[in-house]
Amino acid sequence: MEHRKPTREEVAASAGRRVPEVVAPGLDVLFCGINPGLYSAAVGYHFARPGNRFWRALRDSGLTDRILSPEEQRDLIDFGCGITNLVGRATATAAEVSDDELVRGRRRLRRKVGRYEPRFVAVLGIGAYRTAFNQRSATIGRQDEQFGPSELWVLPNPSGLNAHHQPPDLAELFAELREAAIGR
Repeated sequence: MEHRKPTREEVAASAGRRVPEVVAPGLDVLFCGINPGLYSAAVGYHFARPGNRFWRALRDSGLTDRILSPEEQRDLIDFGCGITNLVGRATATAAEVSDDELVRGRRRLRRKVGRYEPRFVAVLGIGAYRTAFNQRSATIGRQDEQFGPSELWVLPNPSGLNAHHQPPDLAELFAELREAAIGR
């Protein structure tokens, strides 16, 4: 299933828009991005920009049995996963999100986690996590603190612009979360 590629004008016009979250009670993992990119906001799906490695990392780690297209994001619920963001508004880059917005996003996320009670919350982006959660020395992986009823996990940002982590690294890191959250 492929979406129509948005025009440059449509992408630019999506600044500030939101992408509907994918949540349900009792998920194994609630993935929490930093905020939607303009391309994702233009098409209305998370991690939709070609080159984003989120959907591949889910499959390669065993969290899903195939590479889902962004249009199939609601199918994540069937795999025990969901998606939200620390900050709802779309921007061209995550660098446009302020530290204060990230901290406020953590507070909103805590309320959401209290309502939906996922087993794990996986924040996608170590820098955003460190700022939002005031954990300056945090590293990738399971965190020591609980987040309401949920355990916290930090994963790299799956953007294709993140050269620090290549697809095999992402698969391995996502698989560690899968083993902790699902045990398979």
